[in-house]
Formats: sequence, C-alpha cells, structure tokens
Amino acid sequence: MDGKTIDSVDHCSGQTLNELQKLHSKQLQAALNIDFSTASIEVRCLLQAVLQVNHAYLISHPAYQLSGEQYANFSASVQRRLSGEPIAYILGEREFFGLNFVVSPATLIPRPETELLVELALQRIPSQGACRVLDMGVGSGAIALSLARERPNIRVVAVDASEAALEIARLNMLQHDLKNVKLLHSDWFTGLRGERFDVIVSNPPYIAAGDAHLTHGDLRFEPHTALVSGTDGLDDVRRICAQAKSHLNASGYLLLEHGYNQAESVRALLRQSGFSDEFSAKDIAEIERVSGGKI
Repeated sequence: MDGKTIDSVDHCSGQTLNELQKLHSKQLQAALNIDFSTASIEVRCLLQAVLQVNHAYLISHPAYQLSGEQYANFSASVQRRLSGEPIAYILGEREFFGLNFVVSPATLIPRPETELLVELALQRIPSQGACRVLDMGVGSGAIALSLARERPNIRVVAVDASEAALEIARLNMLQHDLKNVKLLHSDWFTGLRGERFDVIVSNPPYIAAGDAHLTHGDLRFEPHTALVSGTDGLDDVRRICAQAKSHLNASGYLLLEHGYNQAESVRALLRQSGFSDEFSAKDIAEIERVSGGKI
C-alpha cells in the first residue's frame, strides 16, 4: 500500500504510530522479558506488515493514525506476540543469508547461527564446475536455497520427511526462481537409492527429549519432530553419520549443525563412522555450532 492510499483511510484508533510503537514496545518488553530495542523492532515490523509499508514510511509519518480495520489487525498481531508466538510465524517470513523465506508452524524458524553451516559448505563447494549437494531436513529451504543461489552451477537435492515442510520449501524455491534444486520426500536417506553427493549438510533435530528449553520461547511453537531426537538429542545425528559415507563421493564432506554442548560427541560419531579431518566451528556467539568431517 502506498502513502497516498494509507492517508486516504479514515482514522479512528486514536493513537499515532509513534504512540503505538512506544506503548506496545513496553508491553512486549515486559511480557516477553526481551530488551526494549528488540521489542521496538518487532512492533515496527508488525506495523509495517499491517500497513504494507517500509520502515522509512513509519519514520516520516509519526502522527499517522490507523484506521479501525488496521488497528484491529495490528492489535490481533500484538496479542499473538504477547502470547509468545514467534514473530516470524506472525509475519509469515524470516530473513536468512540475504533472502526472505516464507515460514509456517510446519517448519523451523531460520536462525542466524545456521548461516555458519551455509558458509562452511560454500568453502567446500567449488565456485565453478559441477558439484552435487544434499540438504537433509530441508524445512523452509533456507540452507538448500541459499547454497543454490550462491552457487548456481551446483545441483542441490533437499529432503524432508514432512510433506508440509516441503510445500513451504517449494514456495520459497518458486519465489526465488531457483532451478537447480530438487525437493524430495524422504526419511533421511531412505528415498535416495544409492545417490551420491560431494557435500552433505544438515541441521537435524538435536534437542534431548524433556529438555527444559522446549517449554520456553519460540521452541514451544515450532514442530516437535524437527527439534527433538532421543534422550540425548543425538539419535538423528547418529543415523546420518552412520549412513552418510555410502552417499558421499571420494573426498566428500558431511557438515552438521548441533547443540551448544554436543561438538565433542558429534566429532566422536564422525570418527566412529569413518570420517577424518573432523572439526568444529564456532558461531557468532562463539559457540561450537557446526561439526564436520571428510571421507
């Protein structure tokens, strides 16, 4: 919606954009125990979504008042956020590696720390020439599609056991017009039938069943099957490590995201499965977040 269309709407909420931002930022800060700057950004994003404008419009129209319908939609979004629902699900999208991705409760919300997995994979994918990459547990498609965009010469196969997640990934693939990605319904390697790849990447479930974190924050709303993996969180990592070697070409790499305290265990699983040169890399918070190895 452009500025002219917005300004032609009858105003009846009684509060200006500036007043709404201050009021609801304080509400979110108190209710969700987040810092005021984060709360302000979230309120701004909700207003932009309701008005279909950019940040510059909010800055240049501080005295604008929402119409009754706009205010009702904005208030409903704020109430969803106050209940703890992730802002990404309310907005229906999340930015990752320079792209906007459609997200839904059928998929995990892409997180900044996962960009490390993409960066490490890109270091092992040639900038020119053929290369086959497998993304296991594609979810919204954030990892697979980011790799496909950065390396248009490669072929990416992306699998997921969830049809609902694959539908979201397909939407994102079409939205970004990426032709070098194939989406496949598969429970890990089950549907791959001996296919081989040069690089395998995965952000698998890695939270232990019963972990207290599952009852807090965004995790309460994200798909349980994409989060939890056995009593120690490593059941799916074990399965991937054990089977990956038979799906990798010579000198191929396996790269796995994992929990903050699992790096040593994942390196051990890689060694046990016949990988060498195993390593762990730290994310933006200086936490060992991705481990990998080479065959």
